[in-house]
Amino acid sequence: MESSGYVALSAQLAIDRRLSTVANNVANAGTVGYRAAGVVFNALTSPTESFETVFASVGKGSINLASGGLKQTGNALDLAIKGDMFLGYMGPSGAYYSRDGRLTMLDSGELINPLGHPLLDGSGSPIAVKPDGGPLTIQANGTIIQGGARVGQIGLFNLDLSGGFERAGSAGIVPKLAPETADAAEGGAVVQGYVEESNVDPVSEMVRLIQVTRAFEAATTLSGKIFDAESEAIKTLGSR
Repeated sequence: MESSGYVALSAQLAIDRRLSTVANNVANAGTVGYRAAGVVFNALTSPTESFETVFASVGKGSINLASGGLKQTGNALDLAIKGDMFLGYMGPSGAYYSRDGRLTMLDSGELINPLGHPLLDGSGSPIAVKPDGGPLTIQANGTIIQGGARVGQIGLFNLDLSGGFERAGSAGIVPKLAPETADAAEGGAVVQGYVEESNVDPVSEMVRLIQVTRAFEAATTLSGKIFDAESEAIKTLGSR
């Protein structure tokens, strides 16, 4: 295959990843606490005999950390965060971090999210309150008050995604670099009775989905034309 064919193939692979990313954003436009995904591409240059050939990389994943809108639910166990901090949860494979603050209290007093994973305090330990101790009041700094007494402290974490990350479910993030315990006084606050909506703009993502789909179709057409040209050249040379 000529280098042009490999260039077209690299474009198809890159566009396919972008297409999957945009489609996933559209699918999670209504997911509480979801952060829109993106892909950053770099050009890969390969020197040949007399010129340089530029290929598209497979891309590096990124996350849009902009806040989503807050929606009031009236549920005392629903939490949202103002600022850049994240809540911590303990999943089957270890701790992960999310902006989805929908909680439920178990009979044991443990606070869990919709996936059944316990909420963590600043030290990374699951939080448990008194199951029969009455309603919870959660202060802006994450302090949990029950029956007029402090019974726990919600962990708030700052994430550094520069070293890479993995997704945990739809709204969870597992950073490669260890997160830092945050202080709500740094410019954020825990808001009780609210949830944070996805930061995906559905209209923009749908427009982008159409654009990327067309780009993939164009790259596929180009690959087909290159293949046809090479096949024709082989036939012509073989007949001589």
